[in-house]
Formats: sequence, structure tokens, C-alpha cells
Amino acid sequence: MAKADRTRQFIIEKTAVLFNTKGYSGTSLSDITSVTGLTKGSIYGNFANKDEVAIAVYEYNSGMLSDKLDEAISITGSAAEKLIAAVNFYRDNWRAEFEGGGCPILNASVEADDNLPFLREKVRESISSWGLKLDKIIREGQERKEFKTDIVSRDYAYTIITLVEGGIMLGKITGDEKHLFLALDRILRIIKEDIINNI
Repeated sequence: MAKADRTRQFIIEKTAVLFNTKGYSGTSLSDITSVTGLTKGSIYGNFANKDEVAIAVYEYNSGMLSDKLDEAISITGSAAEKLIAAVNFYRDNWRAEFEGGGCPILNASVEADDNLPFLREKVRESISSWGLKLDKIIREGQERKEFKTDIVSRDYAYTIITLVEGGIMLGKITGDEKHLFLALDRILRIIKEDIINNI
């Protein structure tokens, strides 16, 4: 890796939690220089502006989350086991998620919706990618007759995302993981009662 690439990666990794906790609008250039120990000139020698840093950091944060989720659902087994593994990923990793500022997709969604149009499309891509992963698992289950064939896989994929993100949001803001766990329990009931073919 070239020196410039190493410096860019250093800036991204050092500011990853900063952006996720202070927000993309709330993080200032002085915050970035403080946490990295680099000068303003060094930051702007590697990024055109703060928005470019924010996009790179969002891609890093959301990419790390996506990779960890991929690892959790890469198990060999039934489609139901994969969906349950996706749910358990959030149950097992909630503490790190909360301490790191919460879900980067959720955090960026709230900001990007009204205030950061340059970030909005990146967030949409993340949500779409997440939805496609879950949709694929559900469709695989339908093809194997594990899951009911009359359900709309995409609708259930996005229902799962909605419950996960809502649970994280309530759990984070109240400081009580119970809200996340209740949402995850509801997803498990949906999987068992609405998705799995019990015939």
C-alpha cells in the first residue's frame, strides 16, 4: 500500500467512531485533526473536503458491519438457520454496536435524509444491499420448500430491517438493550410463524 493510501486509511480508521458518535454534521475538521494528530493540510492533502472524509468513513463503517453480518450468515445450514443467525448477530453484538455510537446505517440515515444529500445515496445502497441479502435467504428457503411460497420475500426482508433498526434506535436512546431484544424476539416469531413452512 502506497504512503498516500496508508494515510487515507489511517484517517478513516481513526475517525470511524468519531463520525458515528458525533454525527457527520457534528464532526468538525478540528475534531478530525485532534483524533488523528494530523494537520489540516495533511487531511486536505488526502481528501478534497470534509464531505469526502465523511463518505469514506461511512463506507468503512457500513462495510465493516456488512462484512460481520456476512460472516454470521455464511453458516452452512437451512435458510431458517441463516435468518436466525442474522438475528442473533445483533443480539450477540449489541454492546459493541451501542458503545461505538449505534448502527452506522441508522445514524447516517437520520442525518442524510434531510441534511446531507451527498451521503443519502450511499445509505440507500447499504439498505438495498442488506435487503437483498435477506431477500436472497428467504427466496432460497422458498425454493427448498422450507419457507412458505406465497409470501413476498422482499417485504419480509425489509420488515426485518425495520425491526432491527427500530430496536437499535430505542435501545440506544434509552440505554436499555431490552428494546432491541424485544424487536429481535418479534423477528424470530415472524420467522417461525409467518415464514417457515410448517406444513
